[in-house]
Amino acid sequence: MMPQQHPQADLRYAMAVSIDLLGVPMDLGQDLRGVDVGPSALRYAGLAHALERIGCRVEDRGNIEVAVRGTLRGGKAGLSYLPEILTTCTRVYEAARRSVADGCLPLFMGGDHSISIGTVGGVTHDGPSGVLWIDAHGDYNTPDTSPSGNIHGMPLAALRGLGLQELVDLGRPGPKLEPEDVMLIALRDLDGQERTMLRESRMGIYTMREIDERGIAEVAREALRRLRHHDRLHISLDMDSLDPMFAPGVGTPVSGGLSFREAHLLMEIIADDNRIGSIDVVEINPILDERNRTAEMATELMTSLLGKSII
Repeated sequence: MMPQQHPQADLRYAMAVSIDLLGVPMDLGQDLRGVDVGPSALRYAGLAHALERIGCRVEDRGNIEVAVRGTLRGGKAGLSYLPEILTTCTRVYEAARRSVADGCLPLFMGGDHSISIGTVGGVTHDGPSGVLWIDAHGDYNTPDTSPSGNIHGMPLAALRGLGLQELVDLGRPGPKLEPEDVMLIALRDLDGQERTMLRESRMGIYTMREIDERGIAEVAREALRRLRHHDRLHISLDMDSLDPMFAPGVGTPVSGGLSFREAHLLMEIIADDNRIGSIDVVEINPILDERNRTAEMATELMTSLLGKSII
C-alpha cells in the first residue's frame, strides 16, 4: 500500500531527515573532463544551506578519495581506469552502507554516473531499495555492447548483474537489483544493442515520448506505484535528464529532455511519497556550464525532492 499522505507532509518530511553530503569527484568513467568539479559546484551553489533552510539536518562529510586522472597513465577513459573506478566505488559503497546504518540519508554528489555502482550497492547492503533512475541514457551497456567502452554508460547493467564481473561483484557478489526494483525515467538516447537489452530487461521504462503523451505527473505516480513493494527508494538523478536549455553543464547533453517545471514536479511527487532513503546527483560539468546554472538547478531540484513546498 502507498504511504498515507497528510497535510504539510512535505515540511514534516524535510524536518525529519538527517542528510550526509558526500562528494565523489570522479571523472574516470568517461572521455570528457570536468565532472570531477561537480561536488565543488554544488557546494558553491549552496546545497547544504538550501537543505538546512527547509529544515533538514545536514552534515557535509567531505569527498570520497578519488585518484586524480591527470596523474594516471592512459589516454581516453574506456576501461583504462577500471582499477581506480573499482577502488573509488568500493569506498562509496562502504560510505553509503555506513550512512544508511546510522539512520541517515546519504546524498552523493558526482562525479560521473559510474559512482552509482557504489551508491546503489551500498544502500542495498542491509536491505532492498527501489530505484528511480532519471536519465537521458539507459546506462545499460556492457563492454561488449558499448560503442565508447566508457564505464559511466554501464552502471545500471552492472547493478543488474551484466558485464564486467569486477563491477557486478563490487561490495558483495552478484546483482544488487532485480528488474522490478528499477524504474527508468526520461530516456531518449540509447545505443543499438542497449535498446534491445532494455526491451528484454523487464524493468520499468518511461521514455520522453511517454512523458510527452501522458504527462510527467501520471508517469511519476505510476512508477512509484510499481515500486510500492519497497519501503525505501534511491533516486539517481543524472542532470542530462533535463533539456540542455535548463541544464547546459553536462557532458552528454541531449535535446528534448525534461523542462524546468517537469523536473520540479517529478521531484515534488517523489517527495510526497515519503520513501526517499538515498540520492545521487551526477554528471554536472562546470567546465561546460554557464555561470554554474546546472549546479544551481540541481540544488533547486534537491530542495524540491527533500520537502520544499510552494505553500
